[in-house]
Amino acid sequence: MEITYIGHSCFKIKGKELTLVIDPYDPAQLGIKLPKLEADVVLVSHDHFDHNYVKGVNGYSLLISGQGEYEKQGMFVYGIETFHDDKEGKERGGNVMYAIELDGFTILHTGDLGHELSTETLEKIPNIDVLMVPVGGVYTIDAEKAVKVISDTEPGIVIPMHYSEKGSKNADLLAPLDKFLDEMGVEGNGKTKTMEKLKISSRNDIPSETEVIVLEPQH
Repeated sequence: MEITYIGHSCFKIKGKELTLVIDPYDPAQLGIKLPKLEADVVLVSHDHFDHNYVKGVNGYSLLISGQGEYEKQGMFVYGIETFHDDKEGKERGGNVMYAIELDGFTILHTGDLGHELSTETLEKIPNIDVLMVPVGGVYTIDAEKAVKVISDTEPGIVIPMHYSEKGSKNADLLAPLDKFLDEMGVEGNGKTKTMEKLKISSRNDIPSETEVIVLEPQH
């Protein structure tokens, strides 16, 4: 499996049989380029322009944009309903987290999660190998709450997303990545890995203790 961070909350996940794109953004409105993307499956966590630009992806035969269970060619997706804010959606509406089982690994993309996870929601989440979590605050949980979500889900690998990116129109509003790394206690201590793509081929590639991996945006 190969995971590429496009930028903002958008990822491309290439499995043995299928390729997925999650939360493609509108480059004109967000201000950062969206490269040419092709996928078999597109997942959208919520209906906002910086997450639902499905026409930016070519070739897909399945669009997933809500809670429920989905299956395609050995891939299983579980859409779990959450909220875009900490007031049960009264400010920004709903949000769907996706637990994706692909090639023997489980990935959780939390979308624009706006609150800590309830016990009821945590009970719906399987054991997570890779967690993609927003850390920039304002529109989503901030660094401190992201750390709580990580503690509650205990993933092997954490990939931060939705933080201040150079060129983005919301760069001045969102917190920088360093704030999250500081909160995790990994800034400057050599425990953070930075790479262009994350490749996972066996269970041995999943650390026993949670590790932060920063993927460089590929926009």
